[in-house]
Amino acid sequence: MQNSEVFILAIESSCDDTAAAVLNNDKVLSNVVANQLIHNQYGGVVPELASRAHQQNIVPVIDAALRKANVQKEQLSAIAFTQGPGLMGSLLVGSSFGKSLSLALNIPLIAVNHMHAHILAHFIDEEGYDKPEFPFLALTISGGHTQIVKVNSFFDMEIIGETTDDAVGEAFDKSAKILGLPYPGGPLIDKYAKEGNPKAFTFTKPKVPGLDFSFSGLKTAILYFIQKNKQENPNFIEENLNDICASIQHTIIEILMDKLKLAVKETGIKQIAIGGGVSANSGIRTTLKESEAKYGWKTFIPKFEYTTDNAAMIGIVGYQKYLSKRFEDSSVVSKARIQF
Repeated sequence: MQNSEVFILAIESSCDDTAAAVLNNDKVLSNVVANQLIHNQYGGVVPELASRAHQQNIVPVIDAALRKANVQKEQLSAIAFTQGPGLMGSLLVGSSFGKSLSLALNIPLIAVNHMHAHILAHFIDEEGYDKPEFPFLALTISGGHTQIVKVNSFFDMEIIGETTDDAVGEAFDKSAKILGLPYPGGPLIDKYAKEGNPKAFTFTKPKVPGLDFSFSGLKTAILYFIQKNKQENPNFIEENLNDICASIQHTIIEILMDKLKLAVKETGIKQIAIGGGVSANSGIRTTLKESEAKYGWKTFIPKFEYTTDNAAMIGIVGYQKYLSKRFEDSSVVSKARIQF
């Protein structure tokens, strides 16, 4: 079966981006994403508005993906969709459309765990990008998750470390909000950090045992730091924005790297892959790449378009599940929280 032509239509609607992709085996033919800019004015994603926007976007996005891939509906081998985790209203739009289309075309339906997809995006056949070998360690970093995962095979993964409170993406976005930056603030911290001194200000790193993370204390420390300095100098943020952002980013990267180094020491695995929206951060990507020479690791950093929420990553999991006939019927349900 692996040598045959398999066409997967993948649908991703876990949060505020409506995405569809078409894969021919492990190659991406199209990867279309419709962003929802309406949330920017609210400083975060509004679930009800997100689900309504998905309903408006899903048909044109899927149509665009099929047209761009030059694939007819009748050529599709299976439909893959995000089952969870995510916003329930958003997930239901994608799953309902996926179920309907699979029934109409009489082709298999495949449910995909969004976090598995971030990890397995590394197995998309992309020129210039190596694929990790099993076993490897995956650092999944996003607005809702911070995990270190031991990946033994496509369908055998074990979380060996995770956040005990906030995710790293939230730490970036909340820090940006404290600085008065607009939503989403994480990319802006990355932007300003490039021009700043990462050691201008020092923030205490949380002491969490083992491979687990914590970011709530860091957020509080940043808040008190800004409040204190603004009392002494009302223009403190404006005068030091680049240095503040660089120092925040440097601290977060050190927290991540400390845990990764410990995970390598404990497991003996020196292959490290990153995934999730925060892996688009240039500081994290650069630091991880430098670790190859520094620690003798082999690192895997995905193509930028496969880091944020996208359907291509759903499609590659769909392809692997198709090969092993891991199909669902129409009784499968979306889950805001899903067992890893």
